[in-house]
Amino acid sequence: MIASDLGQVAIFSVFSLAALFLLTKLMGNRQMSQLTMFDYITGISIGSLASEVASHPDPDSWLGLVAMLIYGLITVGINIWNTRSLKARNLFLGSPLVIFDHGKLYFDNLKKAKLDLNEIMAECRSAGYFDPAQLQMIILEVNGKLSFLPNEVNRPLTPADMNIAPTQERPIVAVIMDGVLFPKRLRSVGLSEEWLQKQMEIQDFHSYSDILLATVDCDNELAIYEKDSNRRSKDYYA
Repeated sequence: MIASDLGQVAIFSVFSLAALFLLTKLMGNRQMSQLTMFDYITGISIGSLASEVASHPDPDSWLGLVAMLIYGLITVGINIWNTRSLKARNLFLGSPLVIFDHGKLYFDNLKKAKLDLNEIMAECRSAGYFDPAQLQMIILEVNGKLSFLPNEVNRPLTPADMNIAPTQERPIVAVIMDGVLFPKRLRSVGLSEEWLQKQMEIQDFHSYSDILLATVDCDNELAIYEKDSNRRSKDYYA
């Protein structure tokens, strides 16, 4: 009897995990990173249904999987609707609120956002602004985060401020990882495997399997990080 119950739990756990994985992929990465209030609610609901199905298997447990699917499809449908309708975005996600603007603190928006002055000041200090006079504007975004626009004199210096036009740089590209070559990445930066082999030989490397990581920068300089499993690590900070 116990073995049968454990088997049912294992089967429904696998189905619940698979359903969670598929629904997460269907709803997109935003469900894990940039959570809105609606995403947060649906994520918790789907997780609760999955845990209930896995921990209490019975003949009607499939209804929980159906409920998870319905939650996921509704979430996807609302997200698609949000991308196509401004009114829908305002309804489901809300709109940004201006909390502070040119020395004026908007008390009504503070009440609407359920924020108090202590929270605002704490967020300002976390962002590096200990004096509100350093700021031009504070905006509460729809994901619950505060955005800060500093005054002109407190903004970081940029090349444009100094009338400098820096050359455009290309991000570092990893062409070898864990001993595996990525030919498409190599070709995307206009280089060939023959070039890579020559550069490896210059640095006394003859096999991809000896390389943990190899990157190419904007100047086509190859940096190689060796698989160094035999040497003892030096405890510099012990």
